[in-house]
Amino acid sequence: MGEKQIAFYGGSFTAMDREDQISYLKEVQPFLSSGAVDSIRVSTRPDALNEEIISLLKEYRVKTVEIGAQSMVDQVLLLSRRGHSAKDTISAIPRLKQSRFEVGVHLQIGLPGDHYDHFLQTLNHIIHLRPDFVRIHPTLVLRGAPLEILWRDGEYSPLSLDDAIKWLKQGLLKLERAAISVARIGLQPTKELEEHLIAGPYHPALHQLVDSAIFFDMAKYLLQHHPNGSQVRFFCHPREVSNMRGQKNENILKLKKHFQLKEILVNESKELPRGCLVIETPEGEVSAHRKFIGNVGGNGDVEEMGT
Repeated sequence: MGEKQIAFYGGSFTAMDREDQISYLKEVQPFLSSGAVDSIRVSTRPDALNEEIISLLKEYRVKTVEIGAQSMVDQVLLLSRRGHSAKDTISAIPRLKQSRFEVGVHLQIGLPGDHYDHFLQTLNHIIHLRPDFVRIHPTLVLRGAPLEILWRDGEYSPLSLDDAIKWLKQGLLKLERAAISVARIGLQPTKELEEHLIAGPYHPALHQLVDSAIFFDMAKYLLQHHPNGSQVRFFCHPREVSNMRGQKNENILKLKKHFQLKEILVNESKELPRGCLVIETPEGEVSAHRKFIGNVGGNGDVEEMGT
C-alpha cells in the first residue's frame, strides 16, 4: 500500500498568511501522530520560501514541497506575469534539500515568449539543481483566463500537439538520463478542464503519446540500420507493447509506410527491461534502450545495446 499524504495543493500554500498556514497544518497533526496518514505535501511559489517559512514547514512535519518554477528563463516568467525569477528557484531548491524536504518542480512549456531552446535551458538548470521529481505541463488556453485575451487578439499561439510531444520527449529523456523522476506529464483529465479548454496541446493520454514517440524513434533507428526484408519482428516488455504500437497502431502504420514493409510483428518478452526494444535480424537480435537515445528533437540517434 502506498504512502498516504494530506496535500495542500493547487495553489501557493506558503504565500498565505502565516496564521492560516499554522491553522491548516495543526489540523493534520493528530492524523500524523495516529499513523492515519504518513506525511504532508504542499505546493507553492519559489519566492515564498524564506528561512522562516521553511522552519515552519519543518516544525509541522511537512515532507514534500512542490515548487511552481514553470521556466528558468526570466523573459518567459516576465511575459507570463509569474511574479518571480529563475533566481528564486535557484535559491529555494537547495535550501529545501538542505532541510531534508522531498522537492518537486513544476515546469510549464509553451508559455508566452517560450521556445524550444528556452525549454532546453530550463531543463539544464533544473537537472543541475537535482529535485527529487518533476512535473511538466503544456500551456493550455482556458476560458476566462488572462491568456484567452492574448490568444483571441492573436498575441499568443499555443504549441501544437506535435510540437508539445517533441518538447516533452526531449524533457522526459533528459530527466530520465539524469535519474530525476517525472511524476506526471500533462494535466489530470477532468470534465471541468475539458469544458473550459479553448486551445492548446491537450490530450488525456499525453504521457503515452510521448512514450510512443520515443519507441517510434528507436524502431525507426533499428530499421534504418538493420533492414530485414518485408517482415520485421520486434520484442519488448509486455507493458511496452502499447507504446511500441502507438495509439490506434499509429507507429506500426507509419513504420510500414516509411520502410515499405508488409508486416511488423511485436512480441512480448518478460525478460526484457522496460524501455528496451529488440529487433530480430538474420545475424541475431539487436537491442536499443530509451536511455541511450540522443537528441530526439534533432537527429533521433540511438545507441545500440548490442547483438
